[in-house]
Amino acid sequence: MTAISHRLKALRKQHALSLEQLATRAGLTKSYLSKLERGLAEPSISTVLKLAQSYDISVGQLIGEEASLVDDNISVVRVADRSELSDAASVNGHRYQSLAGKRPLRKMEPFVVHPPRAFREPDTTSPHDGEELIFVLKGAVEVLLGDRLERLEAGDSIYFDSSLLHRMRTVSRQMAEVLVVTAH
Repeated sequence: MTAISHRLKALRKQHALSLEQLATRAGLTKSYLSKLERGLAEPSISTVLKLAQSYDISVGQLIGEEASLVDDNISVVRVADRSELSDAASVNGHRYQSLAGKRPLRKMEPFVVHPPRAFREPDTTSPHDGEELIFVLKGAVEVLLGDRLERLEAGDSIYFDSSLLHRMRTVSRQMAEVLVVTAH
């Protein structure tokens, strides 16, 4: 069982929610939540966003970042101090690094994403509430939004309604590095 699975079960118990109640609140299935809590599945970043929103906490708080700050209004994250969200979101080759640091109560969730070379299976793609910005820092990616395919090179960006089904993959020789910012 992973650290995130323990945290998910503890949060649900702390909020006195059944799996069914949380499934309804988060827009996920009861069986999927059960698998997450037992460590049999790892959540995608969109699932992490939905769960954090369901509990009215930040993604950092959900995945276990410490919540203490000297100044709640400012959060500086040095490149060497980026936290890898591997426990929470390295599903099908995606690697995520949080950029928001430990600032509580944030309205945006910024990440550096290293997309894999193949699209995730459609059944693992979860739309989520809000909006999303993708900005390619290195390499090139293809972003599939519904049935629309867009190729983005370093310096290109795309902004979209994140309730659309969306997937991303690296298509350049070098692994792509992408800034993703979600807002809900």
